[in-house]
Amino acid sequence: MTPRKIPLRRCMGCNESKPKKELVRVVRTSTGEILLDTTGRTPGRGAYVCPCEACFAKARRAKRFERALECEIPEEVYDAMASRIAGKETHAG
Repeated sequence: MTPRKIPLRRCMGCNESKPKKELVRVVRTSTGEILLDTTGRTPGRGAYVCPCEACFAKARRAKRFERALECEIPEEVYDAMASRIAGKETHAG
């Protein structure tokens, strides 16, 4: 039996390759809606980011989501995603 390969994706913030399940997917649906995909199965163009505020903020400042998703993202959508990321962030300690 061959070992199963773990799919890797690159974080838009820190630019590190990590297992897909460790990252949060930002998706642009066919209707143009931008949202966080918690299931990883929403159809559409996706970009991945670590579930931490620092990586999200870095990707947002550099407009990496806009380039990856090939569209402009309104500030209120960014703010809504940032608050959901902040809620997901796990604190070590």
